[in-house]
Amino acid sequence: MARTGGATSFGALLRDLVSDPVAVEEVVRAARAHSPEVGRLPPAEVRRQVTLLLGCGLGALERREDPGEREFAEARRLGADRAAQGISVAGLLRGVQAGRDRAVELVVRHGRAAGIPDDVLLEGLVTIGRYAAAVERAVVDGHRAAERELTAAEGPDRARLLRRLLLGVPAGEPAAELTRFGLRPDGRYHCLVAERPDPVRAHAVARRFARCGGVLGPVEDRLAGLLPRLPADASPPPDVLVVVAPAQPLDRAPAMYALCVAALRTAAHRRLRGLHLLTDLAGETALDAQPALAALLRGALLGGLDPAEEFHRELACTALAYLDHGQRLDQAAAALHVHPNTVRYRLRRLRELTGGPPVEDGARWTVRQTLHWWWALRTWLDHR
Repeated sequence: MARTGGATSFGALLRDLVSDPVAVEEVVRAARAHSPEVGRLPPAEVRRQVTLLLGCGLGALERREDPGEREFAEARRLGADRAAQGISVAGLLRGVQAGRDRAVELVVRHGRAAGIPDDVLLEGLVTIGRYAAAVERAVVDGHRAAERELTAAEGPDRARLLRRLLLGVPAGEPAAELTRFGLRPDGRYHCLVAERPDPVRAHAVARRFARCGGVLGPVEDRLAGLLPRLPADASPPPDVLVVVAPAQPLDRAPAMYALCVAALRTAAHRRLRGLHLLTDLAGETALDAQPALAALLRGALLGGLDPAEEFHRELACTALAYLDHGQRLDQAAAALHVHPNTVRYRLRRLRELTGGPPVEDGARWTVRQTLHWWWALRTWLDHR
């Protein structure tokens, strides 16, 4: 094959791959599989990204010119879009590079099958690689520029107002200052507190709740806010933890903020993610605030258990599941993937070792017994 003919064949091969839905889907799967953040995006959105990058490579081969500024405006917009969606630049690049590597594998495999000489393949891949690197730089530039813009958009005045409202700093906010940021002195607001891993992801969370009005911003290295309502579809990214309190008057905001922060710590300790209502975490949060009392209760009720014995841990886990499932043997057994007789046996062994309440069929612990034993068991397992 002549060199000119080979180059033409290589260009035709690349055009075929760019327009082949099966080949594009392979690249999409590689990008989503190697980047969990990209994998959470809708497949159609990733497919758009892949088509853009493959198209840039095809254009690079056909024009055979140095990268120009006009080449990469779309790539910069793509980077900015990902920043607004809360995708980190590292996660974005992992997806881009995994997709690029898969595309190169496809080009080599199909090129050799089409009889294109290796030197022609190599020359074409070097050209594409040079442009691919420039496209990646443009994507990162767009992401960084959007990150700077989004960080600046938080607004110093908004953040100062929010800190005063949530931290209880006496300032006597005038009605005009509250109205400027969408708040009313007589309004009732949900206090929201979230982990704040980085400015871009914090902005992504803020955007999901911003449609409800109110004000959000950084407070004590966390994302926090006051919202007049909560939309049903405003769930945060799955790897971000958010706690929301019931709507309360503004003068209750400092108390709600303190409770939300305490609940956030409890939820983080439980390795929870997503959106959680403060009231759903009330019991765990209240008990976690009394570690000394928990230690006394743990020692008084579970002193017969040996922390070094794995079987004793089994007994404690079984009793905790029994209480969490309404003292129902069948439901506890299903949760633990064991037979109900196994649950019954473990509960009796726990009673023999600790002198706990009865566990025979039909026996029910009192509310006080349930509270004390559930607290002791949970903290004993955490203490281990």
